[in-house]
Amino acid sequence: ATYLLINMKTTNALLLIAAYLHSTAAFALQLKYFDIRGAAETCRVIFALGEESYTDVRYKIDQATFQSPEFNEAKENGDLKLNLNRAPVLVTPEGKTIGQSKAIERYLARRFGLMGKTPEEEATF
Repeated sequence: ATYLLINMKTTNALLLIAAYLHSTAAFALQLKYFDIRGAAETCRVIFALGEESYTDVRYKIDQATFQSPEFNEAKENGDLKLNLNRAPVLVTPEGKTIGQSKAIERYLARRFGLMGKTPEEEATF
């Protein structure tokens, strides 16, 4: 009985550690877009509906000049290369980059079980 109790405690501790690591920024989904509403806003709403934590990387943008040094730096670093240096992009915990807002929306909706069960239901999302 003692052995089983130790294993249960160990298992619970490992589950707590795994849950913590999954919720940290290194393992969370990352949405990268400007610090404005726009093409990524629907993605943010889907995250809220799915109730999953994510890292919301927002590039500051000067509203008067529409310049964003942070965005330019991300382009120079190759962070946006897989989406032809455009935003928004979503980076999965596995390191895959998904570009284009509608593709990101479909990915998130399917991940959170919001797409429906039939092609007709998916079409209405």
